[in-house]
Amino acid sequence: MTRPSAYLDHAATTPMLPEAIEAMTEQLTCVGNASSLHAAGRRTRRVVEEARETIADALGARPSEVVFTSGGTEADNLAIKGLYWSRRPKRRVLISSVEHHAALDPAHWLADSQGAEVELLDVDAYGRVRPETLRAAIERDPDDVAMISVMWANNEVGTVQPVHVLAAIAHDHGIPFHTDAVQAVGQLPVSFSVSGVDALTLTGHKVGGPMGAGALLLARGLTPVSVQHGGGQERDVRSGTLDAPAIAGLAAAVSTAVKEQEALARRLTSLRDELIQRVRQAVPDVVLNGDPTDRLPGNAHFSFPGCEGDALLMLLDAKGVECSTGSACSAGVAQPSHVLLAMGAEAAAARGSLRFTLGHTSTRDDVDRLIEVLPAAVERARRAGLS
Repeated sequence: MTRPSAYLDHAATTPMLPEAIEAMTEQLTCVGNASSLHAAGRRTRRVVEEARETIADALGARPSEVVFTSGGTEADNLAIKGLYWSRRPKRRVLISSVEHHAALDPAHWLADSQGAEVELLDVDAYGRVRPETLRAAIERDPDDVAMISVMWANNEVGTVQPVHVLAAIAHDHGIPFHTDAVQAVGQLPVSFSVSGVDALTLTGHKVGGPMGAGALLLARGLTPVSVQHGGGQERDVRSGTLDAPAIAGLAAAVSTAVKEQEALARRLTSLRDELIQRVRQAVPDVVLNGDPTDRLPGNAHFSFPGCEGDALLMLLDAKGVECSTGSACSAGVAQPSHVLLAMGAEAAAARGSLRFTLGHTSTRDDVDRLIEVLPAAVERARRAGLS
């Protein structure tokens, strides 16, 4: 009998939680635009506002600080572009060198077409921005820094950033601080108010919610310039008809994920550590990337010497193991990971890496399946690399 596939790519997208499916399905049969004044519109508006309150309560924010978006990429664009524009004539944008492209690319676009001076913050060998690095970058010209963006936890290697400390340094100089917390929500304790950040990105499909729904938590008093204009539905900073079913699913997923975060983190940490140990036993020269302990509970990222990551990925996929070479958004692009290069890895090691990520549906069977097929796949990938 054919064994089922082992899904080890939860960092790309995780299966929807039953609570999210139920909440979303309930709204799919209803009609109503949340901006309409009639009864159907008011009912839809109530769904949206209750979802806003649910997310705010789960993440330590005020309901007025929750701005709904189509996902993480839109939220990152709104934060980075919008805050930069609102702070002109300040020109400097400080952003970590290991950000997801959803944050890096808007920053580089600002440099290419809007006169911004983008400075990439160096990271250590684990992919972490050290507080002294940020402080030194700011102090070169603090009066010209428009905004700072450092992700809460890295989507590739799983390293957790000292966001609370970095945000405090930014505030010492009166600079708004944004964090992409797409990977952190549901895996780590996340509180908007406690963290001290001014803007925080989250998205549904990383926490067991639907694709195409996300939010930017935006502190009161902060008014980024709109990226898209229209009806001004979300605090006049984000226009567009609100997708009430997706928003309901997002809120249910965030609420459930946050409630279950501690228990899930314990389970995934144990399973992740077992995965790391067994991969090292199966492939003795493998290299674990990222912080060995202060990392996302479900993340295990390795470099396999002598292998091309894409080739190894496809060999594993053919045997029923689904994983990633890094960010799903750049999958299939034949170039080394910018995250690993920023951490000091050689290009060959950066190309020969795979990310295995666990989530709420992961079990030991998934790890067993990986270990069953990994040694032969690595051997075959290495032979292919020598030919």
